[in-house]
Amino acid sequence: MNIKRERTTIIVAGLIIGLIAALLVYFGNPANMGFCIACFLRDTAGSLGLHRAAAVQYIRPEIVGLVLGSFIVALCRKEFSAKGGSAPVTRFVLGFFVMIGCLMFLGCPFRMILRLAGGDLNALLGLVGFVIGILAGVFFLKQGYSLKRTYTQTKLEGIVFPVVQIAVFILLVAAPAFIFFTEAGGGPGAKHAPILISLAAGLFVGALAQRTRLCMVGGIRDIVLFREPKLLMGFGAILVSALVCNLILNGAADATFFHLSFTEQPVAHTDGLWNCLGMVLVGFGCVLLGGCPLRQLVMSGEGNSDSAVTVLGLIVGAAFCHNFGLASSAAGPTDAGKIAVIIGLVAVALIGCLNTFKKKA
Repeated sequence: MNIKRERTTIIVAGLIIGLIAALLVYFGNPANMGFCIACFLRDTAGSLGLHRAAAVQYIRPEIVGLVLGSFIVALCRKEFSAKGGSAPVTRFVLGFFVMIGCLMFLGCPFRMILRLAGGDLNALLGLVGFVIGILAGVFFLKQGYSLKRTYTQTKLEGIVFPVVQIAVFILLVAAPAFIFFTEAGGGPGAKHAPILISLAAGLFVGALAQRTRLCMVGGIRDIVLFREPKLLMGFGAILVSALVCNLILNGAADATFFHLSFTEQPVAHTDGLWNCLGMVLVGFGCVLLGGCPLRQLVMSGEGNSDSAVTVLGLIVGAAFCHNFGLASSAAGPTDAGKIAVIIGLVAVALIGCLNTFKKKA
């Protein structure tokens, strides 16, 4: 595939994904949250009892679909490859701190774009922080940062995570007593599109993301390192598509899909400094991981157990945030959350140094 065709493919994929994200809100997902990997992993963690924040407990079928969509396409294209062993504990820790940054900002890089498409100007400050964090990570990449090579593993090792997603989906449908669900009107966890629509959306986006290697972090990183804009063009297409769809729905539905303002935004706060610093942590950590949360889910479907471990770090991070009062809310960030972000920035910088400069000694 030549570069022109690659760019066209990723733009078309981005336009489709943006449309899907906007329509998921129309069908019931929280506003400006057609897709949010961080929020959806947090909700799933709560539903499985890993935290008890009653407002955010629901097994999100979109997560299941993302992994399985990637898995199916990777198998069909003979790109499924079970591999791992590249500093799994370090990747778990990075995933943990990336989630702390996401829940300070209240969204992953994907939701940051969707918040912009919904008119949430607070996301601009998040975007500034995100770029700063990526630039910090790129500095380490230029100095030779590496978490060492991956190793070929058994096919079983690569299939485990997709199989776990099937089991989680069964729990959603069966709804046994030990699974928690936010009560109607009780918070974001109670707002969701019908199960089959959410699953189909996840499958489709997972397939497109696998096919195009879509990654917000990779898009900005590639611009800086290689002057290659194709991945970033995909997220630009998501922004345009979701924005247009929101504007159309704003006049056609009895709900607000676009509201240009810093204030009164859904599941968001207006503390600009901490919106920015939270996304600095996200961008920095994701560069050292080699991909954003969306990309990690897609790679876990391709058989990458290191990415699966990273996703587990994200899930544990989400549970930790809500068990210990680190997550922000519409009222703003907590003091504990601010301390956690600072600790995260120090920890991620230390990981960068130990895997870069120590090798040269």
